[in-house]
Amino acid sequence: MDMNRRSLLKTAGMGAAWIAGAPYVSFAQRGASTRTNEQVLSEAQERIEKHRKGTATLRILGPGGQPLPAGADLRIRQTRHKFLFGCNIFKLGRCRTAEDNAAYAERFAELLNFATLPFYWWTYERQKGQTLDDRTDEIVRWCDAHGITTKGHPLAWNYVDPQWLTGTPEEVMQLQLERIARCMERFKGDIGIWDVVNEATHYDREELKRNSPKLTEAIARIGIGEYVRRAFKAARQANPQARLIINDYRTDAAFADKVISELVGESGKLLYDIIGIQSHMHGGYWGSAHAWDVCERFAKFGVPLHFTETTVVSGPKQGSTWTTTPHGEQQQAEHVAEFYTVLFSHPAVEAVTWWDFSDQDAWQQAPAGLVRSDMSPKPAHERLLDLIKGKWWTKTEARTEAGATIPFRGFLGNYEVEARQGERRLAGKFVLDKALETAIDVQLA
Repeated sequence: MDMNRRSLLKTAGMGAAWIAGAPYVSFAQRGASTRTNEQVLSEAQERIEKHRKGTATLRILGPGGQPLPAGADLRIRQTRHKFLFGCNIFKLGRCRTAEDNAAYAERFAELLNFATLPFYWWTYERQKGQTLDDRTDEIVRWCDAHGITTKGHPLAWNYVDPQWLTGTPEEVMQLQLERIARCMERFKGDIGIWDVVNEATHYDREELKRNSPKLTEAIARIGIGEYVRRAFKAARQANPQARLIINDYRTDAAFADKVISELVGESGKLLYDIIGIQSHMHGGYWGSAHAWDVCERFAKFGVPLHFTETTVVSGPKQGSTWTTTPHGEQQQAEHVAEFYTVLFSHPAVEAVTWWDFSDQDAWQQAPAGLVRSDMSPKPAHERLLDLIKGKWWTKTEARTEAGATIPFRGFLGNYEVEARQGERRLAGKFVLDKALETAIDVQLA
């Protein structure tokens, strides 16, 4: 979604909504879940223990490479999750005041390890050849300094034509493909995850025909399947190591039938790496059972899932005014904690990205933030912090056994080990990942 879009939310009698001009579908019309909310939640902790933790035997080595003696006391602290907890980072350094900028950055970094950077073509390149690369470089440097993985969003989306875009449909499509390749090559080594094609299921909505006639016609000329295939091939050729996402707000069969099924190359190999699922809930919270059903529906494709745009609001909309309220904030916190618990417990889900971090200039001017317009944390921010850096965060003390080994179990991610040898402090690092060896040497220095 574009953070500067005008309001497109369509409200309906049941309080649910379908975004961006697509048909309204009530929760009831989406079909009954095979499981209840209570069932999904009651089993979540067991799934988290199974899928988000790993077991290893650590062998602790001193500065000379020799094992520490048995009985050495250790402090083991997690420093980063393998799971990606993210948000778009559009407002970094662009808030209303210097104080707001500092608070935004501080609260973002203390909670999250994943950031979505804007690449909307019509704003990224307002004049042909004049891009916002310098701004992107600035955000990339900040993220790198704070251990935050970056993602670009989106490379192809016919929401608005760049003002300078001209030519035949064939020429316009060629410019689109060249744009994809340029961004991928320019940020190779800095941005390794990309939303390649955005919201392709309804590329031909009347709204898009008005706002983006050239790109929409170019897509129509070659067909939706050929469009998404060409886009992914251009991205893959420009950076074969990048992880590529097909991103959409549809969570029903149309997404699978119209887009995902088309993303297979001539050799039968998948052209994408990740399925991106939007979960804007401006019009009503999904509930645990529906969230689980969505996960199950797309997990069948056998690739990781990213929830790319997640929103739960913290207040009601009354007329043209939409503000956060104490009751709404408490309800938002409860729903956020529940939703993240369900997603964190599903083995196919690899990332969750919130949308937007602050209420300040949030999309739809909704109270969608984890922090308020003044950057003070809402209860949802505090609940997530308690989960991500508390309940789902490993900190422990241990003592070496014979051979300087210790059995260890913790949440997957990066760790720091600290020990003392006389008055000297020793420290080392290791990564806990189920894909790696379960016997890990930790070198202290």
